[in-house]
Amino acid sequence: MTGSHWTGMLAVDDTALAVTDTNGPGTPIVYLNGAYADQSHWRRVIAELGDGYRHITYDERARGRSKRSADYSFEACLRDLDAVLTARGVDRPLLVGWSYGGVLSWHWADRYPDRVLGIVTVDAFPAGLTGAAGRDRIRKEFRRMRLLLPVAGRFGMGARMSADQHAEVNIELNEISAAGVPVLERIACPLRFVMATGASLGNQGDEMDQGRAALDPVLARNPNLAISARVASNHSTILRKDSSAVARAVRELTGARTTD
Repeated sequence: MTGSHWTGMLAVDDTALAVTDTNGPGTPIVYLNGAYADQSHWRRVIAELGDGYRHITYDERARGRSKRSADYSFEACLRDLDAVLTARGVDRPLLVGWSYGGVLSWHWADRYPDRVLGIVTVDAFPAGLTGAAGRDRIRKEFRRMRLLLPVAGRFGMGARMSADQHAEVNIELNEISAAGVPVLERIACPLRFVMATGASLGNQGDEMDQGRAALDPVLARNPNLAISARVASNHSTILRKDSSAVARAVRELTGARTTD
């Protein structure tokens, strides 16, 4: 499907998602946002790549211009991705996911290996805070930030959720990320990682470095996986400061594809 730029609302379950599709002539790329982010964060990457690709972005439930829902689970996000692909008539896209969206891309590719051309993951890794202590820490952190969350939402770094709902999304993500090694070991399509090197809000000491290091043994066991770049920015600023590195990783995969 190619043609004019399309923007609209897509009904899914009890909600509606704001979707944008450039309908460009090239490889379809579907961008998967961070847990509390919206599609605006991909503007620099899309500008770097230009009009030769078909860029599809969307806001997850209660993010950006999308509507609220009774279900903010990881499974709901997988259903949303399926709905977007089906509605836009996309077959075998390149998935580009940041943080939460990166983990989402792994699980989509694991479940539907014939429906993915490749993956670019931006600062997501198979590690996270787990157990009772981890859950308690996450809940306390979001309750502490409860007055800032509505402000963060206005800048695309929050969602129209309560502090407790934010926390539960984060808890589930940490549990799924920490259990991600077997999923990554099964990935059958090319996957490139663009990794930050700085710390992240809510993390202590060298936790981010330890989490990123969890990738090393997986890379050694699955030849489909590789690091495309390690950049100087941190987890929150990587799309703004290092969009060119993400664009290069996309070109690595689409370029390799065209020379097969």
